[in-house]
Amino acid sequence: MRIDAHQHFWRRDRGDYDWLTPALAPLWQDFLPDDLAPLLSRHGIAGTVLVQAAPTIAETDFMLSLADTHSFIRGVVGWTDLAAADAPARIAALAAHPRLVGLRPMLQDLADDDAILNPAVQPALAAMAAHGLALDALIRPRHLPRLLTLRDRHPELKIVIDHAAKPDIAGGNLSCWARDLVAVASDGRTHCKLSGLVTEAAVEWQVADLKPVVDTVLSAFGPDRVMWGSDWPVLNLASSYDHWVAATEDLLAGLDAASQAAVRGGTAVRFYGLEEG
Repeated sequence: MRIDAHQHFWRRDRGDYDWLTPALAPLWQDFLPDDLAPLLSRHGIAGTVLVQAAPTIAETDFMLSLADTHSFIRGVVGWTDLAAADAPARIAALAAHPRLVGLRPMLQDLADDDAILNPAVQPALAAMAAHGLALDALIRPRHLPRLLTLRDRHPELKIVIDHAAKPDIAGGNLSCWARDLVAVASDGRTHCKLSGLVTEAAVEWQVADLKPVVDTVLSAFGPDRVMWGSDWPVLNLASSYDHWVAATEDLLAGLDAASQAAVRGGTAVRFYGLEEG
């Protein structure tokens, strides 16, 4: 089963996407299930994981309503304020929905790089682990050392790094990123998404520009802890769905069939516990 483990939908009139402005012209429109469905069909992708793009409970409810009516949405990664006093109760309520598979604090956008280690957040993380929910870590390379502490505090919490922690592909500054990513991967539990790379690359990126990053991710985590995602429609800032699929076909060509199947869907199904459509 092929799975797109990372995609978004939004409707601008909902009003909670503060980062979405007309300056991001390719994204300044609504993106909804009927827009993605033909792309999934063309590439034989059976299902997706729909990931939050706004730090609001209202958007999580919106995504879950879409999952209720579109069977290809196999899982939803939502949001709640992990530092709130009632976060464990909110998490329990959200976890009651069968398609809610994880939560994503938008760590890259927070002023405090240590926000995920704040004592106020720890009960929420424990509640996530208790309910089998994953933590999608939307981070930059500077946050990777924080994951070492986080994983030791919460060994039962499922963690996946979004977009391989957004390495500086365009600038070529990969040595510290690679060192810290390998350190995080050494626990044998943390997972990583092969997604969101083209928006970190130079404007005229080539597959060869991505290969060192992809090779590092696959070597560090192994195919059974790596999952493919499109990051659509953010992907449209630097590429297209068709182009990204073709690029990753090239990048994964050196893997055997079982490893390719894991990255393309098997890892996501196991990690998130995705249900059939």
